[in-house]
Amino acid sequence: MPPENKLPSKPFELIAGHPALDFVNSLDDRFTSPQERLRNYDDLLRFTHQSGLLTDRQVRKLKRLTTHLDAAEADPQPQPAAVLHKAIQLREALATLTYAWIDDPAATSPDSLTFLEDTFKQAALHRRLKTENGQLLWSWKGLSQQLAAPLWLLAQSANDLLTSDAILRLRACDSNTCRWLFLDTSKNHTRRWCDMKTCGNRMKARRFQARQSQES
Repeated sequence: MPPENKLPSKPFELIAGHPALDFVNSLDDRFTSPQERLRNYDDLLRFTHQSGLLTDRQVRKLKRLTTHLDAAEADPQPQPAAVLHKAIQLREALATLTYAWIDDPAATSPDSLTFLEDTFKQAALHRRLKTENGQLLWSWKGLSQQLAAPLWLLAQSANDLLTSDAILRLRACDSNTCRWLFLDTSKNHTRRWCDMKTCGNRMKARRFQARQSQES
């Protein structure tokens, strides 16, 4: 593969068990010192690729498309920055809704619901029904020719999660300085940490140090 076509390395930690929740987690340290991981359109492509929503081939085509935008087209493409902006809006509406469900369901924002509904509807316009092996399936129209493809895929992923029973397993990391979202698929539904190797071990170490201080 030529160097210019190589896919970027993987900077995202996908621990949530669902792309929509990993998407929310792409704003790291949200409640302390927010660190934006989606800084440009290439980051958005990298995230959707790592999440399994876009293939290698689709990402390469979309990256090439960003260098051949023609504003004179009859139906011009949205600018990459505009797609990223809309994706960030989607992420934050999703974050507002999911954290409200965890912390205070009564505080669910009507504005967030309206924004999500509108975005889900817009994404659905780009799907079509087809038959395959005797079954009806939803498929996407020309993802690799549409710069907004990452936005549509993330919107559909969020739609699928929010309207499924999986949302009942929604949790936030017990670390107040983290609070990354995840689906608790543990046997007894007692998972507390986004990742035991990071937040879990860190909190264990803090409790140990506290006990040592009290005993000394």
